[in-house]
Amino acid sequence: MNRKEIAEIKKQLTMDRCAITRICGCFVDNEKEQKAHMKEAFLSLPEEEIFKYLEIFRKTLSGTVGKGLLNLEFPLAAENPGSMHDLLQRLRESALEDDILLDTFYDKIIESCDYAGSFLILLIHGAYDIPGKTLDGTELFDASDETYRFLLCSVCPVNLSKEGLSCDTATGEIRSRIRDWLVEMPDAGFLFPAFHDRSSDIHSMLFYSRNTSLFPEGLMSAFGAALPAPAPAQREAFQVMVEEALGEECTYEAVKNLHEQICGQLEAAKDEAEPLSYSPRQMRRLLEENGASEESLSVLDRQLSEDKNQAPVLAGNLINPRKMEIRTPDITIQVSSGQADLIETRFIDGRECLVIPLEGEVRVGGIQIRPRRQ
Repeated sequence: MNRKEIAEIKKQLTMDRCAITRICGCFVDNEKEQKAHMKEAFLSLPEEEIFKYLEIFRKTLSGTVGKGLLNLEFPLAAENPGSMHDLLQRLRESALEDDILLDTFYDKIIESCDYAGSFLILLIHGAYDIPGKTLDGTELFDASDETYRFLLCSVCPVNLSKEGLSCDTATGEIRSRIRDWLVEMPDAGFLFPAFHDRSSDIHSMLFYSRNTSLFPEGLMSAFGAALPAPAPAQREAFQVMVEEALGEECTYEAVKNLHEQICGQLEAAKDEAEPLSYSPRQMRRLLEENGASEESLSVLDRQLSEDKNQAPVLAGNLINPRKMEIRTPDITIQVSSGQADLIETRFIDGRECLVIPLEGEVRVGGIQIRPRRQ
């Protein structure tokens, strides 16, 4: 799913467009025991509760595609009868009315979660009548061709509120505050099926992880889908690839040019619905254009031919598009993207040095300094 498709579904998780038909929940204690359940028609809940639930569900569809929001594809082997995919299909078809299916689902989620504390599993069923659109993008609400029936699950930590004092305004007394179990924003969740090309795609799902550096692998692996590497791991792998491919030519100028080339391509693609990504062959071309030798490229070609998982990687996961960082053992310099040419390298007294012109307002420790006169 891309940003526009996610935004279209998020609009259905608002009070004025609410497409949610039913909500179910299971509270799990720190011993991984089911302690409480709920199953209600969503719009029969008190309005104050509805707003709080909608905030949780919209959070489950928030983040950057490829970092906190991940498109997972189901292999054919993961769609067999008795699989998690099969269970999700049956839950969706039942509109969450089947208690046996719900208990099976809760058990599978609890078994795969790595939480040490208590948590709440929330599961909703929704039905969105997809409006047709004119050529200029205007929605035709009376021309729906398909109803997108979906499940959205949010796994939320539940923690005791902090100790403290509270003031009873009715009596004017100050007393110890009663500690409650508070449901927090979700750590993980998913949308099934995916919403691709404004239609249901039962062969994929959208997975949410609040932690973009360490995915909940136990929960993700429960679906049988291939697990992508987190963004930091993709960036580290890219850095190693660049160092090995450029070899002796991995100079400041070469790395600066590579960084700025990726930044330029990200800027050109910022308004596109799909985030900019590089296939392995496009990555090879990028390295070739920035000085990789034929020998290192041939090594890369052999690795690509042996690697069966040649999924594209998001360009935004490879660099920081807002700034370039220059780090030595003792000094770190950060340069805004597009301004890297302000820094140059020179040999001074036999040593290669970074030279930064002191132009405009320059502050050291917050104190404005005066450039020396020659």
